[in-house]
Amino acid sequence: MIITISRQYGAGGSEVARRVAQALDWRLVDNELIDRVASRAGLPPAEVAEKEERAPGFLERLSRTLSRASPELFPAAADKVPEPEEATLVRVTETVVAEIAAEGRVVLVGRAGPAVLRGEHDALHVKLVAAPQERIRRVIERLGVDPKQAEREIQEADTNRARYLKQHYGLDWSDPTNYHMVLNTGALGLEGAADLIVARARAMWGIASPLRGSQ
Repeated sequence: MIITISRQYGAGGSEVARRVAQALDWRLVDNELIDRVASRAGLPPAEVAEKEERAPGFLERLSRTLSRASPELFPAAADKVPEPEEATLVRVTETVVAEIAAEGRVVLVGRAGPAVLRGEHDALHVKLVAAPQERIRRVIERLGVDPKQAEREIQEADTNRARYLKQHYGLDWSDPTNYHMVLNTGALGLEGAADLIVARARAMWGIASPLRGSQ
């Protein structure tokens, strides 16, 4: 059993995922996925903790490190460092996502989880969205940037997430049919969105609710 949380940038995905994992007493996997990939490449976790597939600079560094750690994945001469290949990173990430899904009772944030796990796993796929102004407000609060910079951060992140899904899986990131639930955190609030996901998970998998007043 796994819940994947896809999200527009600034829609509160990490916080909603944290609340869902806490309510179900499941494991939350957010930056851990990238940490696992980095570990296999011999890259310090601190180097990748704040990055994901949207950052070209990170992809180049990780790709070059992977080429040294796992040369069998790169059809290049041993004495040459190959050009960064995002497709190779996608394959490594897919392997790690599948391993995490096999562990069960996991809430996984991002990393094209619905595409990687579609049709083959007992999963609940959720996408979180919010109105632009709500997302800008959250990004300003989190990063301490001005509204124009917050808007640029949102545009860049969303554009790259859409590209990543289209390029590697042929899927439209904005198509709601790729997910079981699409929730507006601006309208529902983070707690409201988390409550709906938890309720659906309990109904889907027959998970009993804790007794009222129990610790």
